[in-house]
Amino acid sequence: MTMSDAPSVLSRGTASEFRRIKRILRQESTGGILLIIAAAIAMLVANLAPEFYTELRDTHVGFEAFGINLDLSLAHWAADGLLAIFFFMVGLELKREFVAGDLRSPKTALVPVAAAIGGVAVPAGIYVAFTVTDPVAVQGWAIPAATDIAFALAVLAVISSHLPAALRTFLLTLAVADDLIAILIIAFFYSSGLVPLFLAWDILPVVAFWIIAHKAQHFLSYHWWAPWVTLFPLAVISWALVYNSGVHATIAGVILAFCVPVRPASGDDEDHGLAEIFEHRIRPFSAGVAVPIFAFFSAGVAVGGWDGFVNAVTSPIGLGVVVGLVLGKAVGITGATWLVTRLRHATLDPTLAWIDVFGLAVLGGIGFTVSLLISELSFTDVMLQDNAKIAVLTASVLAAVLASLILGLRNKHYREIEEAEDDEEPEPISAR
Repeated sequence: MTMSDAPSVLSRGTASEFRRIKRILRQESTGGILLIIAAAIAMLVANLAPEFYTELRDTHVGFEAFGINLDLSLAHWAADGLLAIFFFMVGLELKREFVAGDLRSPKTALVPVAAAIGGVAVPAGIYVAFTVTDPVAVQGWAIPAATDIAFALAVLAVISSHLPAALRTFLLTLAVADDLIAILIIAFFYSSGLVPLFLAWDILPVVAFWIIAHKAQHFLSYHWWAPWVTLFPLAVISWALVYNSGVHATIAGVILAFCVPVRPASGDDEDHGLAEIFEHRIRPFSAGVAVPIFAFFSAGVAVGGWDGFVNAVTSPIGLGVVVGLVLGKAVGITGATWLVTRLRHATLDPTLAWIDVFGLAVLGGIGFTVSLLISELSFTDVMLQDNAKIAVLTASVLAAVLASLILGLRNKHYREIEEAEDDEEPEPISAR
């Protein structure tokens, strides 16, 4: 096989995928900037007014009735309630990618899925190596496994990086596959005290949600108020049942998202399916409100001065998280991508080099939202939670700085590619 005959990996993708990814990344970039601002405010308030921050975070709102406990602190409402909206968006993106996106093709999905697996396995292995002698600390093995796409895109926006379409597509599909692994980890390893009765009752609202979403897709698509009247109450009931079942409540968002049809009711691919419509309507709230509020209540850690910071990041948990995210993600994502490319006797897209893949892999070391969530799920001890969160924040900043340096050096090349892509008419879907 000659070089010209070799298959290419990390290519731009189809025209529809190209346009959709540009739109999604633009929205997530704005949400990521708000996420950074919320985290910064949380750190300031937690360290300058720790009593106020703690009292606000621990304020309880809600009720308990009929065996269902919804009397939660504001921090729990943010982590279990608002993040369910974020995971609903993740579920919609997952289903759309595997039903109608480029990931429906095993050949196309292989590289980002392999890269995501490498980007989870290597950081987790590094964390375990640092904490294996401590049975409590090792429970946080999944903390460095997640990549925060919104934070990563905010970094790209801040450094004005002109990533070419091939890298943008790879970044998003890698994040989608990474989110799928994170969902499975939370569902299977961070659920406790299961109450099967609540899970059994949850079948009723989920089935009703599925039936309405599929049978009334056209009506729900063209009347903005219809989903609020029909689907939203069922979603709340399902969320409450899952929360009280012992399964983490964010999984309810994923389950409901999988019930939303991707294909349009008309059967015409030029129309928008309900999943895409919901994604368009809900993403601004998820990225601009839900995730930043979670970041405010989760990222506020009283560092305790320089000594407290050093103690946190040099503890076994801190070292496992920092080294896992900064080094593990870079090695895992790049190594898995290189291995799959070699095994397939393939080549990179002609416009890219391996330094581009490595820079993107370093950017994958930004593990903010889901890493903070897993930090809270891993430990009951507040000090251990704080050590893990400080390490996550530190690693995310380090990864952001390193990725900015690497990708910044290639920005002139990226700008030339972007200008060529803007001048080029995307390939029409019918020509595929």
